[in-house]
Amino acid sequence: MEHANTAEATAQTGFASLAKKWGPLVAILLLMGIGFSQGWHQYLSLDSLVKNRELLRGYVEQNYLLMVGGFALVYIVTVALSFPGASFLTIGGGFLFGWAVGGAATVLSATLGASLIFLAARSSFGEALRSKAGGFVDRFAEGFREDAFNYLLFLRLVPVFPFWLVNLAPALFNVRLRSYFTATLIGILPGTFAFAFIGSGLDSIIEAQHAANPACATDPNCKITLDTSAIITPELLGAFAALGIVSLIPPALKAWKKRKA
Repeated sequence: MEHANTAEATAQTGFASLAKKWGPLVAILLLMGIGFSQGWHQYLSLDSLVKNRELLRGYVEQNYLLMVGGFALVYIVTVALSFPGASFLTIGGGFLFGWAVGGAATVLSATLGASLIFLAARSSFGEALRSKAGGFVDRFAEGFREDAFNYLLFLRLVPVFPFWLVNLAPALFNVRLRSYFTATLIGILPGTFAFAFIGSGLDSIIEAQHAANPACATDPNCKITLDTSAIITPELLGAFAALGIVSLIPPALKAWKKRKA
């Protein structure tokens, strides 16, 4: 009897350990599958924002703080579930709340959402993959961990890789949450506020396109095109790249001193 109770307790402990390890990631993947199958991500578009802008603006006027909180929650879920269209949400935040409040809410929400998927991945497959790594991968992971903040800051400042991929990759290297959170928060500031600034001037963009095509003002199927080149210029991208290079100077100096020693 005692042996049976011990076996049952061990089984329950093992199940609890598995649930703790894989539960968050399974929940995120399940919600992701439901969201894509139901087409939730299709609402994250410029057309959807333009068609509902008066309704949304009315809600903001009536319940400003509630709408800011709702926007932040939607953004957190969007990033955690890796839905496409986060940039349009950023534009929407600038349109609804202004570039300052919209940008600040976006930065915090995007960082929280990215941290959720990072923690879920790190607690599940991250440990398993790290245990099997070896050779160059293991040495690279060690170097990444030593200067995680600077490497992550570079990846956030210079959008070479998709946002969702940068959210997951550090989980394989056992990066500390504090470094991940801080580097993400700082690294997405420039791009986020650039898109929020575009959103704050969305009305003028819509009016300009209606003036160029009057039929578009009464046609609900008319699509508004958004030219981001006015804000996201080559000079701005070059500035992002320069900031990214600056963020790599500390680990480069450390590596040089280590090799010299």
